[in-house]
Amino acid sequence: MSLKTKAVLSAAFFCAALAAGVASAATYTVGTGATYRPFEYETPNKELVGFDVDLMKAIAKEAGFEVKFINTPWDGIFAGLNNGDRDIIMSGITITEKRKQAVDFSHPYFLAHQLILTNANLKIQSIKDLEGKLIAVVNASAGDIAASKAFGKASPNIRRFDNTPLALEELANGGVDAMIGDVGVLQWYTKQNPEKKFNQCRDPGFEEQYFGIGVKKGNTKVLEDVNRGLEKAIASGAYQEVFTKWFGSEAPKLPR
Repeated sequence: MSLKTKAVLSAAFFCAALAAGVASAATYTVGTGATYRPFEYETPNKELVGFDVDLMKAIAKEAGFEVKFINTPWDGIFAGLNNGDRDIIMSGITITEKRKQAVDFSHPYFLAHQLILTNANLKIQSIKDLEGKLIAVVNASAGDIAASKAFGKASPNIRRFDNTPLALEELANGGVDAMIGDVGVLQWYTKQNPEKKFNQCRDPGFEEQYFGIGVKKGNTKVLEDVNRGLEKAIASGAYQEVFTKWFGSEAPKLPR
């Protein structure tokens, strides 16, 4: 075999290997709800942006896979994962024991807790002070769980909404006395709307919680890819860059 022939074969082998490598890079669909500032929301041009979006892009880059984001309403996000329409769901999802029965979660990626917002004329010390008050929550959210635990799931004073903006709008318009939701979202909202003069309260019983990235039960390949990418993003500093961009502070240490 001549040197020229060997060179041609080597080049062909290299191109084939390169093509195979490109083809083997998985593309995962990511379901995320676009109504949860600053974690995920749509720009006027319908582009999905936010902390979760930037972090998932960093995770994908570190782990060597591609992602395609699909705006997915909260009330259908778990069904979309479990019926195979989505490979991953990432939408400020609090890890709970009940949800662990339905999906497999990644390592925690965000430290959170529930927060109560009240109108300017109402100051409280705990959730029990909302007895007899109208409370807005997002249906099936951690805030809904907290309100249901305190006052009963069937309480007529708990008003359930499809998404956070609707619940906050009801609070801002005086239709309810309070809203319970994730601290990252509600504090972001109060900073963006200082004229509303909302009061904030963390009930002493509101424990620290964590957000996780969900994959279908038993989908170990995707889960391993996500966890590997998250670990690398934290180690490389990419996680801190995203956290600083959206929250302007040092990221808390996360459990593994």
